[in-house]
Amino acid sequence: MMGSHSNPAFLHSGLTDRILAAFYDVYNELGYGFLESIYTNALALQLTRWGVAAAREAPVEVLLRGEPVGSYRMDLVVNDRIVVEVKSSRLIGAAEERQLLNYLRATRFEVGLLLHFGPAPKPRRFVFTNEMKTRPMDG
Repeated sequence: MMGSHSNPAFLHSGLTDRILAAFYDVYNELGYGFLESIYTNALALQLTRWGVAAAREAPVEVLLRGEPVGSYRMDLVVNDRIVVEVKSSRLIGAAEERQLLNYLRATRFEVGLLLHFGPAPKPRRFVFTNEMKTRPMDG
């Protein structure tokens, strides 16, 4: 049997499945048109009801070669394993994907979900393993 890290595409897949179920549950009830903060609060509430820890506005320090260079707050960190970025604009694109990938690259987290509460619900899953983070970055 393969270990949980054998295929990074499936890393934390059980937990991401629960987050996606909560995402669709919230979207089906609220629909499109609310602020991101409303969706994030609703998602955190639903996950908490299901016994899943969801930390709102989780602070993260960005390090460069071990030295702090800044900080930011992530929308949600679920079970201290998965970063969740919530968007509610009509369209999302490369900038929103890059934001989530930067969060993964700059932290110990390896899996992120970009949850788009747009005119149609659209989740995206990203994996950036810690092994990939140890490689030198291109200049």
